[in-house]
Amino acid sequence: MDGGGKPQHAEHLVQECAAGLVTVRRGEDTLSFAAPPRVRAGVLDDDYLKRIVSAFGVTRERVVTHQRVDDGPGWAVLQLSTAEEVLALEPDLALIPDAMVGANGVCPEGSEYAFELRAFAPGAGVPEDPGCGSMNATVGRWLTSTDPRALRLPGLAGREGRTGSEYPRARSSRSRRKRTG
Repeated sequence: MDGGGKPQHAEHLVQECAAGLVTVRRGEDTLSFAAPPRVRAGVLDDDYLKRIVSAFGVTRERVVTHQRVDDGPGWAVLQLSTAEEVLALEPDLALIPDAMVGANGVCPEGSEYAFELRAFAPGAGVPEDPGCGSMNATVGRWLTSTDPRALRLPGLAGREGRTGSEYPRARSSRSRRKRTG
C-alpha cells in the first residue's frame, strides 16, 4: 500500500515474510494478524539462558520461566516476576549481538494492563522494537497456554490458528495488553 500496491480485498491483505504468508486484517483503526505457528518451542538451553540473563543484568533467580517463542526470527523470552522489572531492564546488547530476545512480566493487580512485554532485536540491528508483532504474537500463544491471567484477556483463547486481536499489541515503546474483569 505504501509502496503503491493496491490490496485485492479492503478488509485484509496477505504479507509474505520468513514465516510464510500472513493474513493481516484491517479494522476500523487497527491492523491484526493470526500468529504463524512456532517453528521452535521449549525452554532455553542453559548456556543461552545465562547469556541473556547476563545481558539483561538480572540474576537467574529473578527469571520465573523462559521459552523459545520462535515463529521464524528466532525469539527467546524470559518471564520476570513483575512489569516493573521488565520496564527497568537496560540490557547490554553487546553481550548478545546476534540475539532476538524479549522479556515479559505481570502488571500489578488493578493496573490497566495484565502484562508488560519488551522486545530486543540486536540480531536484526534493532536495539528495541517498539511494536514487534512476531514476538508479541508468539508470547501471546505461550502465555495463553501457561498463565490463567492471559486467558482472561479479550479474545485470547490459547489455541493455534486464532486470528485478529487475540495477541498483545504494541503501544509506545513497549507492548501491553489491557486487563479485563
